[in-house]
Amino acid sequence: MSGPDSNLTVRDEDHLPSSPQAEMMVSRQAQEVQAAMIAAKRFPRDEFRAIERIKATCQRPTLAAQAVYRYPRGGQSVSGPSIRLAEALAQNWGNMDTGIIELENTHGVSTMMAYAWDLETNTRVTKIFTVEHKRDTKQGSKALTDGRDIYEATANFGARRMRACILSIIPGDVVDMAVEECKATVASADKRPVDEILKEILKAFKDIKVTKEQLEKYFDKQVTVMTKEDLVDLRAVYKAIKDGQAKAEDYFGVDHTAAKEAAKAKIDAAQSKAAEAAELDK
Repeated sequence: MSGPDSNLTVRDEDHLPSSPQAEMMVSRQAQEVQAAMIAAKRFPRDEFRAIERIKATCQRPTLAAQAVYRYPRGGQSVSGPSIRLAEALAQNWGNMDTGIIELENTHGVSTMMAYAWDLETNTRVTKIFTVEHKRDTKQGSKALTDGRDIYEATANFGARRMRACILSIIPGDVVDMAVEECKATVASADKRPVDEILKEILKAFKDIKVTKEQLEKYFDKQVTVMTKEDLVDLRAVYKAIKDGQAKAEDYFGVDHTAAKEAAKAKIDAAQSKAAEAAELDK
């Protein structure tokens, strides 16, 4: 699992837990959906109007700026819809039920279920997974005890799996159309000069320890010749890293210079501490 939460232990499962609590949660959720399915049959979606709603939604600059991320796969860079865009697709496609449910929380492990359900066709995609309430750090394994930390960890992984469920149900051509519409919106919405936008993006990358030189190497061009369309891709990479879909080194490799400097600083600090201790012992 890539991203800043990759130090959490997450496992995908192929079956529901057998506890009464989990079975009750799934049964309750199924009962709630039954009434919605009856309504969906009475008021079926108009696909043409649904697509028009999706187009209109993708023309909103705020959503469009968060709609696409770019991630590395098999030595190539692939772009795809973000969690936010997947949620917007489900809302505007209509007659869908989506969500994340905690089935169990026992012995420091949450068993979760993410799902997407087309209420008209009764097509359902479900993903069961577990998240251990701990994070592996350089100082060893650290248990997560704060409720907010646990919630954020489970919700983050749940949202990714819910995204995958939604995209398994929405027709692929509709998803592709939405992605392209969002890219066009981002490229045309910001009326500022390219160099001004670029300055802002470079600062954002600097905050996550990515240099201008790394970006130029990755995109195989100097930032001075980048177009607004290139900046859309830059934002997509940044969003993938910020959302935990990938790590910076997945795109740019390891910055050996920075790593050496960090290692040297650690050694210098240790030597300084040892010298201070030796002085105190005299």
